[in-house]
Amino acid sequence: MFTLTFLFLIVSIPLLVSSFIYRGCSWRRKQNEDKDVDLVTGYVFSLAAMQWPVKKEYFNNVLNIHKTSTENNQFPLALTFSMDEVNRNPDLLPNVSLVFLWPKGGCKTVSKLYSLMPLSEENQYTPPNYDCNEEIMCIMVLTGPNWETSAMIGTLLDPYRSQQILQLTYGPFHTILSDREKFPYLYQMATKDTALPLAMVSLMLHFNWNWIGLGVSDSDQGTQFLSYLRTEMERNAVCFAFVSLIPVNMHLYMSRAEMYYNQIITSSANVVIIYGDTDSTLAVSFRMWESLGIQRIWVTTSQWDVTTSKRVSTVGSSHGTLVFAHHHSEISGFKNFVQTLNPLKYTDEYLARLGWMNFNCEVSASKCKTLKNCSSNASLQWLMGQTFDMAFSDDSYDIYNAVYTTAHAVHEMLLQHVHNGNEQYGNCLKLHSFLRKTHFTNPVGEKVNMNQRENLQAEYDILQIWNFPNRFRFKVKIGEFSPYSPIGHQLHLYDDVIEWSTGSRQMPPSVCSADCGPGFRKLLQEGMAACCFDCIPCPENEVSNETNVEKCVRCPEDQYANREQNQCVHKSVIFLKYKDPLGMTLASMALCFTAFTILVLGVFVKHHDTPIVKANNRNLSYILLISLMFCFLCSLLFIGQPNATTCVLQQITFGVVFTVAVSTVLAKTVTVLLAFIVTAPGRRMRFFMISRAPNYIIAICTLIQIILCAIWLLVSPPFIDTDAHSEHGQIIIVCNKGSVTAFYCVLGYHGSLALGSFIVAFLARNLPDNFNEAKLLTFSVLLFCSVWVTFLPVYHSTKGKVMVVVEVFSILSSSAGLLGCIFIPKCYIILFRPERNCLQKLREKTSY
Repeated sequence: MFTLTFLFLIVSIPLLVSSFIYRGCSWRRKQNEDKDVDLVTGYVFSLAAMQWPVKKEYFNNVLNIHKTSTENNQFPLALTFSMDEVNRNPDLLPNVSLVFLWPKGGCKTVSKLYSLMPLSEENQYTPPNYDCNEEIMCIMVLTGPNWETSAMIGTLLDPYRSQQILQLTYGPFHTILSDREKFPYLYQMATKDTALPLAMVSLMLHFNWNWIGLGVSDSDQGTQFLSYLRTEMERNAVCFAFVSLIPVNMHLYMSRAEMYYNQIITSSANVVIIYGDTDSTLAVSFRMWESLGIQRIWVTTSQWDVTTSKRVSTVGSSHGTLVFAHHHSEISGFKNFVQTLNPLKYTDEYLARLGWMNFNCEVSASKCKTLKNCSSNASLQWLMGQTFDMAFSDDSYDIYNAVYTTAHAVHEMLLQHVHNGNEQYGNCLKLHSFLRKTHFTNPVGEKVNMNQRENLQAEYDILQIWNFPNRFRFKVKIGEFSPYSPIGHQLHLYDDVIEWSTGSRQMPPSVCSADCGPGFRKLLQEGMAACCFDCIPCPENEVSNETNVEKCVRCPEDQYANREQNQCVHKSVIFLKYKDPLGMTLASMALCFTAFTILVLGVFVKHHDTPIVKANNRNLSYILLISLMFCFLCSLLFIGQPNATTCVLQQITFGVVFTVAVSTVLAKTVTVLLAFIVTAPGRRMRFFMISRAPNYIIAICTLIQIILCAIWLLVSPPFIDTDAHSEHGQIIIVCNKGSVTAFYCVLGYHGSLALGSFIVAFLARNLPDNFNEAKLLTFSVLLFCSVWVTFLPVYHSTKGKVMVVVEVFSILSSSAGLLGCIFIPKCYIILFRPERNCLQKLREKTSY
């Protein structure tokens, strides 16, 4: 027969008030040198293998022998269920039944551990009608849930290891227990929590929490967790509001307790992670924080279920506790099995107080809604009227797997002995070789691998604990996390469950600084964490369309930032349109001046034989009027949407026609001067008048301007350009001059011709007044020069569409100045004073 032993130890933690956690084990440190006052808390069971069937009465007798608190009764019940399930399995350990024992008593001191060794007779109990006194070949010990208990018992069992003892542990995985040199025959049933920091940070990111508090035990395990958590938080821009490293030493903790309290009470963090042992000073801090009414969202692991369940609260009092529990399939039939053991003892109310009420809202939406709306007084009655199964905690599930692991290892060893014809079971070293290679799929379909190096990372269920009166509570699954899923899809939350359980799909915020919305960027506060920042508006023409951006994005050239600076808007394309009031006014002026010029030309043609028309070279007057008409019309090229053709024609037409007009004025001025010089006695310049030399002035001057324009077109011709900066939110289409030097050369050439005309006209200003244009020409050229001299500074001080308006206005005003100063007085005489347009009147006036 094969006997596997599990010892029971319930030892309280060395705390100031350990009754906060376990009421059955009050403890107070005495100021003496007796080390036996150091207590530990844990459960140790022993298992026996029998070669005949075992009924449920056996387990019921064992359970009735020992009195445990309601909270701690889950471990023997889970063990009973697991063994019964193995015993009823015909394919596993046929003709062999498993039973368990554990010693009487509650709180045990270190000195009494030796008396609890599996080989000690005083702590072995043999139920009636069962005789287990066959020789013990190998003993297996299952210890937990606290790692200190497992480590202490593993050390005390050292003399027996090489002979008859192996050790399995339940409870959280601990790196100390994985030391193969110190504990070569110890196996941890729990999976590693290496993905826990990533799972917690993923939850923070989902709810946009970036300002987190942390309470952690100042131990190797706590320091390692802090290191991993800090790495994940820094990688995902989540910050610590505070970190409370709670010392394990009670005296040191008491000297700093107020500091830890002030850290959490003064912090703006609404979310606090609790990680550590449930029988440590951290548990004292946690209970104190809750007893003082500190309302926070506590994020922790499933081991803290017992601690969090002890607070008195009402339904919906806060968002409560979020628990990360190892994911495992639900084990059905547990409640029914337990109640068949003792229907009178294990009532629904008793089992509900164990904290194992399993409520799956994914498939019970109607019950969830009823639970949410039920009153505090009616909640207990409502709960008792429902049919719920009992859920296995992580520690109970470890016990479940430990029983099956033991059964599979022994089963494989027995099969080998049968094949070898050896009826003896063998020693612990033999079983150890089978145990470390054991891997199987348990009845709920999950793989168990005892090879520590191949141990898979844990997957997590995320539970929200709801507390009801009378210490009833529900653990509602709100999501899950799998490190094996693709990045970005590892966390999956049930938003509908979160909504009915909290009233909203969003949790309360936990941030250092409010989010910087679109249109703003973050400015880190000096000396503060990266999560603490100020929000400042984006610079001009820069936008941000996301929250908490560190740098705004500049809009493209063809777009501009809207007033909120959260998006770039396409700029409207504008130019000097005919439909614009200004464009319409300038076009009307150009057409009116053109019509007026045609009218003056008609008057001159009709009265071409009159002295006032003939006196100053009739042909030059015709040329000047026609060139002025084209000057007015060329201004229309500057109005309307520019294109490649109009951009070239604008400057070339303007340069040529204005050259013709100004050179004609110069020719007329020279004609007046020559006319009086030739008629003077003794002069020999009649040849210039006869040969019409002044007319060549127009051709020569125009040819020079044409050459300048041709060079302009060859070197850098005008082209279409856009001005995106002159006016906000608008792109102005303009004609770029191409070569600015060429443009000013054209204007300079116009200025030189106008200056020459002014000088010649100025010299002829005192000649006889009859039909003499000298004064009119002088004044017209002076006005022409004044317009273009004023044009230069105004043109350079404007941009975009206004620049075009200035150039058009200068063309119209200078052309109108020439037309008005030279021809208006003559038209007045022709039309309204015809008596002065008579050669006889002229002679009469001269005779006087």
